[in-house]
Amino acid sequence: MQVNSVINGQIAPAGGPDLELIDPSTGEVFAGSPVASAADVDTAVAGARAAFSSWRNTTPGERQAAILKIADLIENNADELVRLESQNTGKPIAVTHAEEIPPMVDQVRFFAGAARVLEGRATAEYMSGFTSSIRREPVGVIGQVTPWNYPLLMAIWKFIPAIAAGNAVVLKPSDTTPVSTVRLAEMITAAEILPAGVFNVITGDRDTGRTLVGHAGVDMVAITGSVRAGMQVAEEASKSVKRVHLELGGKAPVVVFDDADPAKAAEWLAVAGYFNAGQDCTAATRVLAQSGIHDDFVAALAEQAANTATTFENGPGDEDALVPPVNNVNQMEKVLGFLERTPSHASIAAGGKRQGDRGFYIDPTVVVDMNQDDEMIQNEIFGPVMTVQRFSDENQAIEWANGVEYGLASSVWTENHGRALRMAKALDFGTVWINTHIPLVAEMPHGGYKHSGYGKDLSMYGLEDYTRIKHVMSAIDDE
Repeated sequence: MQVNSVINGQIAPAGGPDLELIDPSTGEVFAGSPVASAADVDTAVAGARAAFSSWRNTTPGERQAAILKIADLIENNADELVRLESQNTGKPIAVTHAEEIPPMVDQVRFFAGAARVLEGRATAEYMSGFTSSIRREPVGVIGQVTPWNYPLLMAIWKFIPAIAAGNAVVLKPSDTTPVSTVRLAEMITAAEILPAGVFNVITGDRDTGRTLVGHAGVDMVAITGSVRAGMQVAEEASKSVKRVHLELGGKAPVVVFDDADPAKAAEWLAVAGYFNAGQDCTAATRVLAQSGIHDDFVAALAEQAANTATTFENGPGDEDALVPPVNNVNQMEKVLGFLERTPSHASIAAGGKRQGDRGFYIDPTVVVDMNQDDEMIQNEIFGPVMTVQRFSDENQAIEWANGVEYGLASSVWTENHGRALRMAKALDFGTVWINTHIPLVAEMPHGGYKHSGYGKDLSMYGLEDYTRIKHVMSAIDDE
């Protein structure tokens, strides 16, 4: 299989050498993807710039009609897109079909409608003799970089609101997982849903992304990725004062109080922690359990881990398996490195090892008796590893929960309504779930604080991030 860039409405083999694409379930190469050259990036940006000049002048209703067709396209071709995504990421086919396609389609349809209801200040005479109004305009050409954990979903989060607002996009998927994004771009091109150049996908590596971010023809950069990648993007974009939208890593605290049901919490959190092998910035992988419930919760969570199936035995087609392999050999070695360095005061209650000798599988793992300054508490693991800390009271829970550099998502588990709301106020994270963890809806924003970045995906806030605000003032007196 050859995976090529889609530039200005054309499938375009890139100018650089091929990258090997590896199936994480087997560890074997299944496709090649060229590295786009600087000239390829120039062509894509030029195509986007030309398309923007007309796309920006389309009406919200016209853009809505096109975007609704994209939703239908995804829905009608879900089997193919899921199969490709699974081959490229190792994800279970049934889980991906059930848990990613429906919200993806819903989010596309949300932004199709949201484009028609952008808000601003009322037109009025804020100064005597003058009428002021607000125009919301598209920013221009948006350079976007997406990660390998949710290749297609993250592409949707990025390019759909951008084009809904009237922008043109050049998107670079992860070098390890470009297949489903490229295929969607090919489908959109073949169906002639968007004018040529409005949506471009270029394949490549970090150098390709760096070239895109720094390109003079790019007006704004949006990335979902690691903190390190986000810092590099922000630094490069600062040289030309580009707008930047960063959705970066997370280290979500899960605070379980004594009045929670340990079995119920463990069952839910095992899914929220091991879904996609824990490769989720909001994954429930850092649990703080109050002293009274700690032992029962740990026992229940360890049992959940032991009973949570991976796709190792029967492959991605296993309808009873939840956990895929991690995405690549480097990530597997990173996660195993954390486990090998488990401090002497901690212990592994479940899992803790590589599963088998093919692919990049790691057993669902629980590590207990962790201290606040342990690296597994402070750093994002991005694998099927859940840690547990024992806390005494509400104040300590808040201190430890907030005591990391990340600020993306969190959850609190309690039957005490007042305590739940106090925790929601105190937790320094962009999302706080109460008695649940990980659900997202198109109408609500997703984004964090601190090292988790800035800007919002989803919701009207996400759409507004891809607009600029212009004040128009007109004299109305005849004198």
